[in-house]
Amino acid sequence: MADTPTKVIVDCSTGITEVVPLTAEEIADLETARQQAELDRAEKEAQEAAQAKTKADVLKRLGITESEAKALLS
Repeated sequence: MADTPTKVIVDCSTGITEVVPLTAEEIADLETARQQAELDRAEKEAQEAAQAKTKADVLKRLGITESEAKALLS
């Protein structure tokens, strides 16, 4: 049995805290946001990999090893 996700509602004027199950719409929104975050993470990783490859290609064309580049940049 899966637990239904919940949210906490706090009434600041009274200090009363209430735990309420999420609606179907809120659960769908949560899943959509999770999927988008995963897509964003994968896109960022792909961009970083492409950037690293470009840097490596430039260093290779210049005849500079990675260790030499690190030494020059430190």
